[in-house]
Amino acid sequence: MRLQLLAVGRLKDGPERVLCERYAARIHDSCRPLGFAGPDIVELAESRARRPEDRKVEEASSFRAKLPGGLLIALDEHGRSMGSTDFAHRLARERDAGLAHASFLIGGADGLDPALREQCALALSFGALTLPHQLVRVLVLEQLYRALTILGGHPYHRV
Repeated sequence: MRLQLLAVGRLKDGPERVLCERYAARIHDSCRPLGFAGPDIVELAESRARRPEDRKVEEASSFRAKLPGGLLIALDEHGRSMGSTDFAHRLARERDAGLAHASFLIGGADGLDPALREQCALALSFGALTLPHQLVRVLVLEQLYRALTILGGHPYHRV
């Protein structure tokens, strides 16, 4: 299963980029024996539309143009909370079911278009707090790495 992170906006140089690169490298180094590949990180242009609804629709179109199909997971403040072990097992079930791709979607400042969110098999939240999109990228990559260590029996994850 190929892992893909799609996010609206560019990640600037700084500590968030360093952390993203660190976790992406860890994922890349550990994923192949577990039946995963990647992660591919795709940055989408922010919409310049005036109205938030129009921006979300335009950004959703950009997402759809880059989606390879497979499992779609929205990162959304209104999504559900999931433990790391449950998340790891969900990825493993989807991989074992033959899905070729898992794509994680991080919307722009206005969030995801509701129609695109409805297309997702899962909407995840990292809690009720509002988080900067840059940190959400770091958290997604860290949780993907953690999921791989759980599936691989590595001691990184402690209960």
